[in-house]
Amino acid sequence: MDFSLAGMTVLVSGGTRGIGRSVVEEFSREGANVAFCARSGYDVQVLEEQLSGARGRIEGSVVDVGHPGSLAKWVSESALSFGGLDIVVSAATAMALDDTDENWGVSLSIDLMGTVRLVKAALPHLELSSAPSIVAVSNVSGREADFAAGPYATAKTALAGYMAGLAFRVAPLGIRANTVTAGNTYYRGGVWAILEETDPEAYEAAVARNPTGRMGTPQEVADVVVFVSSPRASRVTGANILVDGGLSRGIQL
Repeated sequence: MDFSLAGMTVLVSGGTRGIGRSVVEEFSREGANVAFCARSGYDVQVLEEQLSGARGRIEGSVVDVGHPGSLAKWVSESALSFGGLDIVVSAATAMALDDTDENWGVSLSIDLMGTVRLVKAALPHLELSSAPSIVAVSNVSGREADFAAGPYATAKTALAGYMAGLAFRVAPLGIRANTVTAGNTYYRGGVWAILEETDPEAYEAAVARNPTGRMGTPQEVADVVVFVSSPRASRVTGANILVDGGLSRGIQL
């Protein structure tokens, strides 16, 4: 399927690891121009080099999305450099699980307010696009009580609520806003890969809870993010789309 993304400009926060990285890679395969950011300069450089042969223009930046000024500057400079913005994907996460005051602060700053500020900075540019779209990447821990209950999960719950309200507010402007909620996603260097090494029993128990008998991949989530972001999903807004292999049991009415 042609997602009609060639030549469009996409902004991705948290774009060098896990789901965010796969999102950047998939947009680049579709011929989109992609501006992405992350905190590690090394990771940004590596991904830029790996995608140097992409059809579209790829540009990485070192940005701490928890710093309002840096985030707004990146959005503004990217829009100016690329001549506008069409799609914004918020994939940055602090992945702060432990119930500490520090983790509560960083989760709200990165996972929630990082998205809120990203959207606010991007909206004036998205209003000028012919097919504007916003997607936030969330996690099933935000909709069901599980091992991650605490700072991380609460921030993800709030994120889904924010995106639903945002979709309602920006619909008259022709802008779509959706959440893509991932289940347990395995990738090298990720939390599940680490747990597989440090606590094999806990890892196997987590795998067993999924009716598919496996964890998901970043690519499987990215495929949904790219479709939902694209003009081909023009009637989809205000949705919270699960990509979890049936892990969640709740019925969405």
